Order: sequence, then structure tokens, then C-alpha cells
Amino acid sequence: MFRYYFQLGLRSLRRNPMLTALMVVTLAVGVAASMATFTVLYVMSGDPIPSKSDRLFVPRLDNAPLVGYAAGDEPSDQLTYQDATNLLASGQGLRRTAVYGVGTGIDSGRPDVPPFLVQGVAPTRDFFAMFEVPFLYGSPWDAASEIAKADVIVLNRETSEKLFGQVNPVGRTIRMENEAFKVVGVTDTWNPLPRYYRLINGNGGSFTGADQFFIPFQTAIRLEMGNNGNNNCSGAGPSEPGWQGWLKSECDFIQFWFEGKTAADQPRLKEFLGAYVTDQKKLGRYPRPINVRMENVMEWMKHLGVVSADAKLSTWLAFGFLLVCLVNTVGLLLAKFSARAGEVGVRRALGATKREIFRQFLIEAAVIGLMGGILGLLLSFGGLALISLQSEEMATVAKMDWSMLAMTFGLAVGASILAGLLPTWRACQVTPALQLKTQ
Repeated sequence: MFRYYFQLGLRSLRRNPMLTALMVVTLAVGVAASMATFTVLYVMSGDPIPSKSDRLFVPRLDNAPLVGYAAGDEPSDQLTYQDATNLLASGQGLRRTAVYGVGTGIDSGRPDVPPFLVQGVAPTRDFFAMFEVPFLYGSPWDAASEIAKADVIVLNRETSEKLFGQVNPVGRTIRMENEAFKVVGVTDTWNPLPRYYRLINGNGGSFTGADQFFIPFQTAIRLEMGNNGNNNCSGAGPSEPGWQGWLKSECDFIQFWFEGKTAADQPRLKEFLGAYVTDQKKLGRYPRPINVRMENVMEWMKHLGVVSADAKLSTWLAFGFLLVCLVNTVGLLLAKFSARAGEVGVRRALGATKREIFRQFLIEAAVIGLMGGILGLLLSFGGLALISLQSEEMATVAKMDWSMLAMTFGLAVGASILAGLLPTWRACQVTPALQLKTQ
């Protein structure tokens, strides 16, 4: 019976092509506007590592001076070198990593490839397992190299191919910071959205850019490679000159991550942070009341406002526009179905029940939704193309996956059925005898 009503719906739409086209276009425009903006919001706010986002944690500590203190102040988003090294040595969590951005020049030693500038990060070896970084060749540096603060490096795929071509470069050397670095691995294409692991000072932003190389955290410290990003100094800043004075200061520039065995480790690690601050107070640090945070990936992104208020507002406005389109569609369906009152009266007189009439007209509304979904999908791609022209970041997030494709069709059909409920109900209330007298 569904197939028969579906065919009736197609025939009915051909009776008044102008009215049908108006309904389809109205619905399609509303669906396209809402789905284009929702797709951008969906990508921006998506879980970048769903397998473990609830057990990757960012610690935050308030090491600022008492001057200017106000209850409710947020702790810093980064850690000092002192705190980072202490937390690395704490043994807490399943894994730990400290990360900070570094920039330098690379010399391949080849006459056909002149030296060029690169942007990267200096993490610990746990970084790669924590964030599930895929490898094309080799592997992260080993524990011995990390302890020895060795000159080893992991390149990303693009940088490796620029230096060595499409071959395995593991074991070869490049010059960086006047030192010979041995290549131990090459990462495969890796582009989590958002770039949750380095939202602060990320090379390119929260959604674009890539880290071109990775060197051991303590190797970068040994080479006195400054932070390529935001540095926040509490109070008067370093009390001693030079690099060592910087490392001993209360200036924070390091992003830190814990990985727990389960999500249940979050409160336990936060309790550990409180105890750690208490111990540091005995050394004359942390003059403020204890104020610590321990946030998982999604909480961390919310704290940093990865999804802008403008993106959320645009999505709400787009769905509001869809509601307006639905109201217009309701009016058009009422006009269309009311004009067929005579047909309904004859069918009722011949024995059709209200339920059958309701089903027929609702399927007809769904046919309109299907056509609106097809057109709306095409318009959605057009809308996303326009959004992607705004910036490189928008070009990265303005992409529709299979779930969004299915949702577009589902929204169009669902919206048309919703819009068709009132007109369909009104069509079922036709009195057969009255309509037959007018024929």
C-alpha cells in the first residue's frame, strides 16, 4: 500500500508543478541553511579522540602572586618548567607528557634543498601513544634517548618527503640548531579536528596547520630552544638572568597532559594536584589559596572556547529560518490539500477511512520532503563552499561527512512530515455528504 500511495503522491505533485516547486524550494532552502551551519558547528565541537577523550586530562594550577587575587580566578592554562618536570617525575596516570612549541631551521645537507624554517613541538615520548599518532616509518625515540637528551627527531610526512623524497629516511641525519639530529620516525597524515592536543599556540590554529617535527622535551630544553608561542609570567618574572633563570621562574609556557586508565582517574588526579600544591607551598611557592583544575578533552575545549559564540548563534538563527520555511510549507500544503476536498469526499464515500486518507496525504508530504532533501543537499554543498571562502580555518571545517548527508535527508523528510500533519488532519475532516452535494 505504501508503494501505491507513493506513486499517487508523485502523480499529485505533477498536477500543480508551480505549487510543488514552491514547496520544494522553500523546504530545501531552509534545510540547506540549517545543515550548512550545523555541519560547521558539528565539526568544530566534535570529539577528536572518542576512544579516550574521557581519560586524557589537562592539569591547571594557580601559581600567580597574591597581588590582584580575587576569589573565582581561573588558574593558568599552562605550566612552568618546574611544575612540568615535577609532574613528569610523579608517576601519576598511565602516561604523562609535557609539550611546548619550537621553531627553527632545518638543513638537509643537500644542495638542491636549501635550509628552510619549520614549526614543531617538543614533547616526551608518551605523546605519540597518548594521542594515537600514526607512523609511516620508524617509531618514537626510545626511553634511553629521552633520558640522554639525545639529538633525535620525528618528522611529519610532508617534511620527510620534502627532505628525502618518498623513501624511508629512518637512520639518516639532518642539521638543526647546529646539531646533527638522527631521524627515528616519520608520522603518517594526522589531522585531528579540533587540534585538541595543542589548542594553545597551535601552529596554524585550532583547526588548521600541522607540526612538522617532534624532538624530545629535554633535548629542546638542553639546546635552550625558546617557546614558540605564549609565555605568561606571574609577578615580576624571572629573578635570575638567562635561560636557567627562565626555567626557575614562575613563567608558564608548557602544555601538560595526563592519561588515566579510566575516566574515574580524573578526581583522583585532581586530588593529587591539591596535595602537590600543598607541598610546593612549603617551598615558598603558590601564595594563593589552592586552586586546581583537571579537565578532560571535551571540558578543555569548552574552557578554551573552541566553538565560538558566533558559530552557535549562526546555527540557532539558521534553524529559526528553517522554522519559518516550515510555517510557509504548512500554508502551501493547506492550500493544496483543501483544493482536493472533492476528491477526498468521493474516496470517503467509496469506503476509504480517515486513517487511509491521512496515510496517503502524509506520504505525499514525505515525497515533497524527499525532493526537498535532494535539492537541499545540493544547496548545502553550495553553502559550505561559500563558508569555506571566508578563511583557511573555515575551509577545513566546512565539510560534510556521511552522517551529515543522512541527517540532511532525514531532516528534510521529517520536516515535511511535520509540516504536513496539520494539512493532512484538516483533509481528513472533510464531510463526504457535503462534498458529494457540491459535485
